[in-house]
Amino acid sequence: MENNGLRKMIKILCLVVFVACLLPIGQAWRESLQSKAQQEDLRKMTEVSVEHVTREGEAPETGAVSVLENHDMLGTENVEMSAMSQTAEVLTTSVTSPVMLAKYTDLYQENNDLVAWLSIEGMKIDYPVLQNADNEYYLHHDFYGNDSKYGCLYVKEQANVDTGTNFIVYGHNMKDGSMFGDLDLYQKESFYKEHPRICFDTLYEERTYDIVAVFRSQVYDAEDDVFKYYQFYEADTQEEFDDFYNNIKELSFYDTGVEAQFGDTFLTLSTCAYHVQDGRFVVVAKRAPEPVSGK
Repeated sequence: MENNGLRKMIKILCLVVFVACLLPIGQAWRESLQSKAQQEDLRKMTEVSVEHVTREGEAPETGAVSVLENHDMLGTENVEMSAMSQTAEVLTTSVTSPVMLAKYTDLYQENNDLVAWLSIEGMKIDYPVLQNADNEYYLHHDFYGNDSKYGCLYVKEQANVDTGTNFIVYGHNMKDGSMFGDLDLYQKESFYKEHPRICFDTLYEERTYDIVAVFRSQVYDAEDDVFKYYQFYEADTQEEFDDFYNNIKELSFYDTGVEAQFGDTFLTLSTCAYHVQDGRFVVVAKRAPEPVSGK
């Protein structure tokens, strides 16, 4: 009887341990599904925005209709003067105020922290990029501000996508491959050759970047006199540019054949790596020249 009771207690204990082990696995699985579902919804929003613009017509209203409607009241001369005035206003506005890409208008309305969209063809990387005054906010929050261990792709407050030399995008190295979870596939040159280009849209223009260097690094102590890629945002001089460029080329696992010169701008992708404490895996790309019109 005592043996039977002991065996029963052991079975119960084993069951409790088994359930306790399953709980975090189940929680992780649920969070993974939620993150994937949210990202898919965000992608669909960009498609819906474009479809909406296509249906409604891309030409914005300029006020010309209202001018014609008031023709009888104003008289021909006044109508012409009013139309000229409004046309001049439209032209001035179009020069000074960039127009947001239609596919991102709905997303931006949902979250004004949106600054870009990053994707690499053939990879899971296809996400919005956020920027907040709190540099660590999107380490722990999703697109809608909910707590999330997946976070979002994000840039620090000092990053400037329009005027900066280097735009650093951070993201978690997730075990399920999401966010920057499969970025370290670039360790292999063969993988790079199949995925040499990064698509990076600001809110106002579509851009592409060619990969220059792939390397491992780490977050160093403040007093360490070493190359710190994560501190480079702006090259005001040739010397500053050369220091960054020569270091990333020297650290790179392989030569991509892509070269850069003073005046070029970079996109840097950074995620955690585990070769050392506070390790980082880094991919640096140079903005590709715009295609010549008509080609």
